[in-house]
Amino acid sequence: MVRVKAVQADSIAAELGIVAGTELQTVNGRQLADFLDWEFLSADDELVIEANLPDGEAVVYEIERPEGETLGVELEPPTIRRCANRCEFCFIEGLPQGLRKPLYVRDDDYRLSFTYGNFATLSNVKERDIARILEYRLSPLYISVHATPWEARKVLLNNPRVPNIVEQLTRLAEGGIQFHCQMVIVPGLNDGEVLEQSMRDLWSFGESVLSVAVVPVGLTQFSHLYNGESMDADTAETLLRAIDRWAERARDERGETWVYGSDELYLLARRPLPEPAYYGDFSQIENGVGAVSALRMRVRDGLASLPRLDGRRIGVVTGVSMREIMPELLDELTEATGAHFTLIVTENSLFGPTTTTAGLLVGADILRALSGRDDLDLALIPAESINDNGMFLDEASFIGVREQLNVPVYPSYDFVDVLALEGEAAASAA
Repeated sequence: MVRVKAVQADSIAAELGIVAGTELQTVNGRQLADFLDWEFLSADDELVIEANLPDGEAVVYEIERPEGETLGVELEPPTIRRCANRCEFCFIEGLPQGLRKPLYVRDDDYRLSFTYGNFATLSNVKERDIARILEYRLSPLYISVHATPWEARKVLLNNPRVPNIVEQLTRLAEGGIQFHCQMVIVPGLNDGEVLEQSMRDLWSFGESVLSVAVVPVGLTQFSHLYNGESMDADTAETLLRAIDRWAERARDERGETWVYGSDELYLLARRPLPEPAYYGDFSQIENGVGAVSALRMRVRDGLASLPRLDGRRIGVVTGVSMREIMPELLDELTEATGAHFTLIVTENSLFGPTTTTAGLLVGADILRALSGRDDLDLALIPAESINDNGMFLDEASFIGVREQLNVPVYPSYDFVDVLALEGEAAASAA
């Protein structure tokens, strides 16, 4: 069912009398199943839309839309396709009890893969879904491959009915669909020869596979399903060597790196992270691939524009994984601004010490790190740790946390964003 959530004022939809609660049935004779149908079928300039108003009245709208003008309809959120797998390494299975309900939704929806870049396993797609992907050319998709050998993939996804991913990718590739792929590596299950076979299979798809990310299994103290081996420095180094071989081949034959290890692999192996040019267009940065290098690049690009903040005392809260990386960046910021930066490395109290990513710090961690810090003029915390509603993962609100602290606190993506504003504020005050 496709139902209207809101209508923009002075829009075509408003002029037609479409209101919130209207159920959209068909467009040009095609039945609407979801937002995807609406997005693609309503793109024409001449439309015949069948709908039911909230009171049940059936109406038909005939529209000749001026080129480039939107209809002005916002749809209600779709029903998300749930994941039928029970992966031992699933992040949802590593969450504690008592968090807000949406966090426990295990989505596995190819529509969200195309629309938002969410990774999907394709384990729940049917023939009609394949047909829609091909008809609407939903490309690129972001696909959790994990392993191409079928038996290994069944074990990894803990789903004996999972389809053959090679057959699925072949069908889609033949239809012109491209993919960004990821493999979460569980030592002893999909490293070694399974990884090599997966790389060979993905390489054989040519330009259809745009990139491959190799990510170490990430566990929390609540990961109750996991029975595999732990990811240690030696295993991370072995994985990076395999990635290096394939990346070198890709650069020689295709002119791009193609396969990337996540930042966490480099940190585990205590290897220097590659320079930004290595990552091309950072196509998998949301997957933790190249995030540190991109941060370094943004900081260095912004240094020249930063104001002088001589004598200002600035705290920087971060996770354990950034302990050795941050000092170099803070030294550069000190030289550019004259401010004094204090690094505050904080362990994750919600997920446990094995979760070291700064973006997963919670409100309680920020409070613990900054309580009593009267020696700071301001503090920066990872902006990624707060959602669009201003909430941390532990249900604490950013505003609530900030009000409990004596030091002004600002979410920051790259330091430059907040420091530039601090300079503007100082100038206005003067």
